[in-house]
Amino acid sequence: MDKLSYALGMSIAQSLIQSGVNELAYEDFKNAVADCLEGREPAIPMDEANDVLNDFFARTQQEMMEKQKEVAAAFKADGENWLAENAKKEGVNVLPSGLQYKVVKEGNGKKPGKSAQVKCHYEGTLTNGMKFDSSYDRGEPAIFGVNQVIAGWTEALQLMSEGSVWELYIPYHLAYGEAGAGAAIPPCAALVFKVELLEVLD
Repeated sequence: MDKLSYALGMSIAQSLIQSGVNELAYEDFKNAVADCLEGREPAIPMDEANDVLNDFFARTQQEMMEKQKEVAAAFKADGENWLAENAKKEGVNVLPSGLQYKVVKEGNGKKPGKSAQVKCHYEGTLTNGMKFDSSYDRGEPAIFGVNQVIAGWTEALQLMSEGSVWELYIPYHLAYGEAGAGAAIPPCAALVFKVELLEVLD
């Protein structure tokens, strides 16, 4: 029972943390749990408790949204500044969409259309060099549709020939936008990819 009680406490604590709760009046929390489990009259009416919770979660959600906006604004500014400087470097090409690329190796095979399937090796990083994905690390190239990836990839792949290796420098609006992607890719983040077009499959 001791272990079960502790395990239940851990589970509830994790749920609370995910909901934005990071501090408690532990004695009151303990008393509320005991009152409910033992069938006693709660210290505050349920309607009042619901109002307190609704107010707390509304404020917490607003705070999280404000924080996310601040993070997004910072990544957007950093990305735009980084891309502006990168565009000045030798060998970097800038397309009207804002996509930048550098040819590391020029292939001589066919170019894929927008509906084609391709086989590629790639590595993706943030502009600070932090790697978030790599087919090289997995030891196996990826196969996907040209129109099934982020807009920056879709545009670049149609310009590449089989055997080409390009570095792509992708502004956030051609990548994962204002939402980002999971924990690895922040909102409004510019991305850098090394892309090796191994084969156009159809």
